[in-house]
Amino acid sequence: MVDVGAKAETARVARAAGSIFMRPETLALIRSGSTKKGDVLGIARIAAIQAAKRTGDLIPLCHPIALTRVAAEFSIDGEHNAVHCEITAECYGRTGVEMEALTAASVGLLTIYDMCKAVDRGMRIDNLRLVEKSGGKSGHWTAP
Repeated sequence: MVDVGAKAETARVARAAGSIFMRPETLALIRSGSTKKGDVLGIARIAAIQAAKRTGDLIPLCHPIALTRVAAEFSIDGEHNAVHCEITAECYGRTGVEMEALTAASVGLLTIYDMCKAVDRGMRIDNLRLVEKSGGKSGHWTAP
């Protein structure tokens, strides 16, 4: 791991996003809450938060971070037959929370896939990306 001991502790925030595209019938099942495995978006939200908390265990050389907040928001997009995910991760520390936000978004979307794969194996996870980060020496960054 990189030595971050000399870095100043600052408030750090990262936002990551991604989407999962599916058949209209699959989206209708999610919207109505009638999948066999239950509340897809509720379970995906919990999975995303758990993933953020476990990022240091999953990504080699990634520092374990004491997160102060993780928010997982999912929105249904009927026009594009998609569910969009946005994660906000926050901490006060010596290293950023970009990996926590990205890991949370990935696992949230993978959870949707897992819960709906029996009815739609052709779902596509797309556009996973860092949207914004702030804090630390590099300051504020927003995706173009």
